[in-house]
Amino acid sequence: MCKHCILLFSFLIVQFCSFSQAISKEELIYLTESWKGERFSDGRPKVSDALIERAKQIGIEEAWQILNNEGYKNQFEGNWKMVHDDVPVVGRAVTARFIPSRPDLELQIKERGKRDGRKGNTNAWPIELLQKGDVYVAEAFGKIAQGTLIGDNLGTSIFNKTGTGVIFDGSARDLSGLAKIPGFNAFVRDFHPSFLEQVVLAGLNTPIRIGGAVVMPGDLVISEREGVLFIPAHLAEHVIATAEFISVRDRFSKDVLKSGKYNAGQIDSQWTEDIKTSFLDWIKQHPKEPQITRAELEKFLEKRTW
Repeated sequence: MCKHCILLFSFLIVQFCSFSQAISKEELIYLTESWKGERFSDGRPKVSDALIERAKQIGIEEAWQILNNEGYKNQFEGNWKMVHDDVPVVGRAVTARFIPSRPDLELQIKERGKRDGRKGNTNAWPIELLQKGDVYVAEAFGKIAQGTLIGDNLGTSIFNKTGTGVIFDGSARDLSGLAKIPGFNAFVRDFHPSFLEQVVLAGLNTPIRIGGAVVMPGDLVISEREGVLFIPAHLAEHVIATAEFISVRDRFSKDVLKSGKYNAGQIDSQWTEDIKTSFLDWIKQHPKEPQITRAELEKFLEKRTW
């Protein structure tokens, strides 16, 4: 091999292997510049625990429509198998990208990992980063046989750290064992009895693609039986508040339509001042509903990004 070829190959190996570690804090902040709130020490956006709790109550259809109207059209992915079909996975994304293994690259990646103090196979490395409220989201090129990123042992470790679950464009094993972890869920392409083989970590807390969806570290993950939605961190509060308004607006509309106070034409048209006042009075009479001020109501009705 010529000298220039050797140098080029060495350069590519170093560049590629650097992906096995998390990107720099500066790079992550740059890529998520629209986020203006608190961050983790590595630069990952930290959507608040309070927002995560509120996100558990909103509908994925409303959230998808809000994002779509904001121009974010590549944030949803369906076609999943789950451990439980009634346990949503909601939280902040920690992302990982896996690729088919190649001996020279895998050797370099694992050697670098050892020097950095990482232990075990590379599929365990992202788990080291997880914190309470996180969701482990992995791109694994849809591999099923020998694409099992976790079994019930790693699943237990993940749940103990996060209290949530995982989203894998790959597979998992030990379905019966995973099903015994209360509160845990996994959205995967399939389940398979094989062990993970010929797969290596190539990116940690980097932008990834999950099917047709783009996922950034710190994105707010919400899920229902039909699929998973990845909400950019800087839009989380807007999406949640708007979805809450849509939901409470629908409940108010049903009540007043049943009572005959207003007809469908009035409710589905631009609201009059009388309807706005009735809506705000109705909310005060239902303290468990999200409380909305007149200023917030006017803003929702004016923007109508839903």
